[in-house]
Amino acid sequence: MSKYQIKGEKIKVAIVHDFLVQMGGAEKVLESLCEIFPDAPIYTLLYNKEKMHGVFQGRKIYSSYLQKFPNFFKKRYQYLLPFFLVIPETFDLRDFDLVISSSGAWSKGLVTKLDTLHIAYLHSPMRFVWDSNDTYLNSKKVKNSIFKRLIFSYVRIWDRLAAERPDYLIANSRYTQQRITKYYRRKSDIIYPPALFQLQADNNQTPKDVQLKSGYFLVVSRLSGYKKTDVIVEAFNKLELPLVIIGEGEQEKYLRKIAKENVKILSWKNNEELAEYYRKARAFIFAAEDDFGIAPVEAMSFGVPVIAFRRGGVLETVVEGVNGEFFDAQHPDVLADGIRRFIENEKKYDKKEIINLAQRFSKEKFKNEINQFLTKVIDNS
Repeated sequence: MSKYQIKGEKIKVAIVHDFLVQMGGAEKVLESLCEIFPDAPIYTLLYNKEKMHGVFQGRKIYSSYLQKFPNFFKKRYQYLLPFFLVIPETFDLRDFDLVISSSGAWSKGLVTKLDTLHIAYLHSPMRFVWDSNDTYLNSKKVKNSIFKRLIFSYVRIWDRLAAERPDYLIANSRYTQQRITKYYRRKSDIIYPPALFQLQADNNQTPKDVQLKSGYFLVVSRLSGYKKTDVIVEAFNKLELPLVIIGEGEQEKYLRKIAKENVKILSWKNNEELAEYYRKARAFIFAAEDDFGIAPVEAMSFGVPVIAFRRGGVLETVVEGVNGEFFDAQHPDVLADGIRRFIENEKKYDKKEIINLAQRFSKEKFKNEINQFLTKVIDNS
């Protein structure tokens, strides 16, 4: 039951999340929100229980009517784009006093009663219709046309209007806050996501089935186009240095096809296994222009330096020469130069200092700041 009260009565809370079809940074934020509100049900557009690997097992999860669609569409949910604009409006949230949406695209567009407080935690303004619009339209998987541009224009209008619906917006970084100001013309507060890697005290043991040699470079990521994992693979193909990639996504088959023998692509790993891969990595590679970037901070929590593209939220977590190096273009040759520069400076990195810098992004701090924010806005309601 919620500890928060409105007019002396405990409030009922619901959490809305875009998709539960793949584990990533947004889902780790959702985990922490669920810990704050252990009784709150989760509403989502699509739910793939297998891909969640038991993370939200035991929670009340309500998926939309898209869940009844054939598996062909559910596995290729980008084809369901026209439905996404209206699905959040179909959730019946009349019984709730507080709704928290965890949104990178759609869930901020839900409709609530006049006296229901709606707070949106924004992982990002919708990338593919704003600053990545042309990149997406000109990608190999999307055939550019005037018809698609009209659709994207319509979605952009919807997204701008949907961002007006929440009573309050929370951004996951200064970078996201700047994009919210530019595209939505709204104010937002910043609360950094929980990014410090944590294991249960009784599980902090090396898994028996993970036998690793140290000295490899590491990527932990959704295998999606905007993450630029293909750029990393091509750079390591040239360098012939050992690289381990952990993740799932639509690019997996393509990445396996282009990767040489020095590149190992693994699927999902549980926390105990993943911790061991982090622990023995030489450095973590991050090539995306992301709004925050949880995985680089997870790597830092093990004292692992980060080699990152000099754009986005990573500028708020990586201090050049202290806990990582930057490269200035999403191109294999430029990344390769950054890796060589890291190797030249590798001995100067202090593992303890890297770990200390990561402590700024703990789960405890995130939950405390969310609770403080909720107390403030509920008291003002």
